[in-house]
Amino acid sequence: MTPIGRVDPLDAATLSQTPPEEPMTPMHPASRLPLRAGVGFKPEHFEAIRAGRPDIGFFEVHAENHLGAGGPSLRRLEAIRADHALSIHGVGLSIGHPGPLDALHLERVAGLVERFQPEVFSEHLAWSSHGGALADLLPLPYTRETLAIVVDHVDAVQTRLKRPILIENPATYVRFDESTLAEADFLAEVLAATGCGLLLDVANVAVSATNHGFDATAYLAALPLETVGEIHLAGRFETVDAAGLPLFVDAHDGPVPADVWALYADVIARIGPTPTLIEWDADLPPFGGLLAEAAKAEAILDRHRGTTHAAA
Repeated sequence: MTPIGRVDPLDAATLSQTPPEEPMTPMHPASRLPLRAGVGFKPEHFEAIRAGRPDIGFFEVHAENHLGAGGPSLRRLEAIRADHALSIHGVGLSIGHPGPLDALHLERVAGLVERFQPEVFSEHLAWSSHGGALADLLPLPYTRETLAIVVDHVDAVQTRLKRPILIENPATYVRFDESTLAEADFLAEVLAATGCGLLLDVANVAVSATNHGFDATAYLAALPLETVGEIHLAGRFETVDAAGLPLFVDAHDGPVPADVWALYADVIARIGPTPTLIEWDADLPPFGGLLAEAAKAEAILDRHRGTTHAAA
């Protein structure tokens, strides 16, 4: 397997002597997004976007919503792409499935990427198919066998797309007894073996930390943060499990919680401004509600202009 897009870490001492000029670019070549906040594009907001021409860093779309040959969804996306940077986020390649990748689905995704030339393409560290598409992104057992499968699949996707991609850390609700690697270590090995980058979903870290009782800050410290090419922030649903313990669900249905903002601010303080997406997929507010959340992220990014990924 030949890694695609491998990048050596920058020397922090050199950077301290020769500060980079603005605008900076992300450390990982998988992402060419502006170092700003963006939002997910929803068709319900299309008219407001076209009328207001918002000053937003970028828009992100789910690949699977735009795989047709034509129609309104692609016409809207063409209009958005004409004015804005674009992130395409896959939810259906099933990178962690033990079987082969769905070749037809990969071809359709590749066609979308070739057509719109997004600044970044990303997928989940998950499996989402079993004799057909599933309704959720399911966790993996973190074993050497699974690691080999994921590495092969990431290599195949990057080879077909002719670009390095980002892989997103999952929000999980169960863990496998057979796991022999910590999630952060598993991700680090995937990144090192394939040259892909990390899509750091800070909201997912908070969800999983609560559900499994680990320290979110320690988890983040164990990740190779110099590989981050994009960050996700989102709301969640909070409940309790059968034992009365807190249970968080990655629902993307409301504002970003305070603890996620705090984790995000810590990450940006360490790695510098990084493209940041506000995910809001259910119970959508007016478009102004998304812009207000993006403005909060933008304010945190602005406080750290002049720092770089090498700080990690």
